[in-house]
Amino acid sequence: QVQLVESGGGLVQAGDSLRLSCAASGGTFSNYIMGWFRQAPGKEREFVARISWSSGLTTYADSVKGRFTISRDNAKNTVYLQMNSLKPEDTAVYYCAAGRTVLGVMKSYDYWGQGTQVSVSS
Repeated sequence: QVQLVESGGGLVQAGDSLRLSCAASGGTFSNYIMGWFRQAPGKEREFVARISWSSGLTTYADSVKGRFTISRDNAKNTVYLQMNSLKPEDTAVYYCAAGRTVLGVMKSYDYWGQGTQVSVSS
């Protein structure tokens, strides 16, 4: 059974940095796409970034482009989200997700972590 465990959240000030980690286990992830999502209070969950485990190809939401970087460590089965120049509007619960690809296409994210809170004060 695939399990995703996030860590690294916390309370920081605007302009600070945080690095979130997502440790994946219970599967072979070479054909997975790994994503980060976030959900702020009273808002819908939104896409933040994603990475192809095999190719390393990345995609970002416009709101975080240039500030956040997603990466993976194949040896550790861990995906990271480096968040720089944090803003109060980045405050949310951040979730890691994994979706299996078939012939290079992912239909949906099948597995989700429990989330980690990121709070940015002004």
